[in-house]
Amino acid sequence: MRALFWISAALIVWTQAAYAPALALLRRLKGSPPTAPGADITPSVTLIVAAYKEEAVIAAKVANALALDWPRDRLQVIVAVDGGAEPGADATAERARAAGADVVLELPRGGKVRAQDAAVAASHGELLAFSDANATWEPDALRALAAPFADPAVGYVCGQVRFLDAAGSNQEGLYWRYELWLRAGESSLASVTAGNGAIYALRRKAYMHVDAVMGHDLSFPFNVVKRGRRAVYAPDAIATEKMVPTIEGEGARKRRMMSHAWAILLRGGLLSPRGYPPLYALMIVSHRVLRYASPLLHLAAAGATLALLRHGRTYRAAALAQAGLLAAAAAGSRVRMRPALVARYYVATTAALGAGLYDHLRHGTAAEWEAAEGTR
Repeated sequence: MRALFWISAALIVWTQAAYAPALALLRRLKGSPPTAPGADITPSVTLIVAAYKEEAVIAAKVANALALDWPRDRLQVIVAVDGGAEPGADATAERARAAGADVVLELPRGGKVRAQDAAVAASHGELLAFSDANATWEPDALRALAAPFADPAVGYVCGQVRFLDAAGSNQEGLYWRYELWLRAGESSLASVTAGNGAIYALRRKAYMHVDAVMGHDLSFPFNVVKRGRRAVYAPDAIATEKMVPTIEGEGARKRRMMSHAWAILLRGGLLSPRGYPPLYALMIVSHRVLRYASPLLHLAAAGATLALLRHGRTYRAAALAQAGLLAAAAAGSRVRMRPALVARYYVATTAALGAGLYDHLRHGTAAEWEAAEGTR
């Protein structure tokens, strides 16, 4: 029990708190890997938006894409409408065409990844850029996203998503700023361990067909690294999205996302060290494997703590700390004090990680998805 307690506690502290300063120290000592000089390049780009029941926002998204600071004759905009070929489909396809999309695909319901595959097959750009229907790009976002590809060693680039939290009740913005800070450190040292669906791009030759339940956000960066190229973060490539307005809604969104992430972790190749440079392997374990396993580590630490309550002050203090975290999380549903809201967010999202594993093991993971409530 002592071994279980100390190992699980140490791993929780490492992934949640100590990894960040260790990354910063290593970044300072090691410096950034060499890169090719930056360049203002304008390769042909296909911007792909996979959409399901997005009639409320798709016209604005297409208009946003067409307004980007990029030569129009070198930009192809494709909207792949998942379920657009099904009876009773909404007006997403019609509104995308009316807004000026170059290609609109009306597809059988197959999920986001299969819609993206179909769009890639219909594309002709040297670079493939991807975005969500509810994401708004800054006018210069595509230039910032494309610039790192001047370095032939770069195969994948993700941009920065800024979340709009009108209600102020969801602490995802705080977590996300911390996540982006980690992403910048990983990118400067080696490669990012994950991207995001709102703004990312890769070379056409780097595109890969993955299982329909394995989203690009997590499956592309590590696979690009395994194939000998870098996956980097471009913080000046900025997109904005509406945040899920409540912590409960954010927990449900993360539960769905983690059902997909566990598929990648358990059978998608992320756990296989083959092809990882040593530093990147450490990043994968620290930032992804241990972070996703944190619900199991918390349960192990809690069980060991209960078994060791009579064996010293350390274990009684650990029990009080764990009880305090749960009490603060419970209080976060009634008060709007920042510490309580952060505790509530941490507990809810950690539970969502575990629930996603349960869903994947018990029911499998469906390829289809629904937009999170309140984000459109």
